[in-house]
Amino acid sequence: MRSGIPGLPTPHPLIDQLPAVYLEQDFLQRFLAALDDVLAPVLLSIDNLPAHLDPRSAPDDFLDWLARWVAVDPDEDSPPELRRAAVRGAVARHARRGTVGGLAEALRLETGTEPEIVESGGTAWSTRPRTALPGQDRPWVTIRIRAAGGGGADGDGGAGPGRVDRVRLEELIGAEVPAHVGFTLELL
Repeated sequence: MRSGIPGLPTPHPLIDQLPAVYLEQDFLQRFLAALDDVLAPVLLSIDNLPAHLDPRSAPDDFLDWLARWVAVDPDEDSPPELRRAAVRGAVARHARRGTVGGLAEALRLETGTEPEIVESGGTAWSTRPRTALPGQDRPWVTIRIRAAGGGGADGDGGAGPGRVDRVRLEELIGAEVPAHVGFTLELL
């Protein structure tokens, strides 16, 4: 997490808080200067707390903490802009979790491409009894993603730009779809 920075000036020196009668005591000046060195990072963090809690301006190490706080696991190798976008939109995405729109948005953030999603379910409304139900008996989602990397023979996706990590995508899809829904991932 955060650590002290040597020589960081304090925004509120403790010696300035004392009555004038104590300002000439050398021991007290040195003691309070040591406390100022310890308290400076704390006071500056508190002064900048709104900036630290905003994913657009948070320091990188604090952004990782924010990601855990809102239950997001952005890829460590992804560009900072994508990681910040993932944290910034996490709460809204959690509200859509388990829906086709939520799955599509999560996949867009991960891959940068628009996924094609076909689901087996559906809804219908009828005034007549015994109307056939829409969809199929077995809940299933098929996801097709056009990407530069097909995961290779070992499924690691390679290390180049535009490559897709199949294992990571399957973990993401498994976390996004409802527990009783199966899925098929097709990398095109």
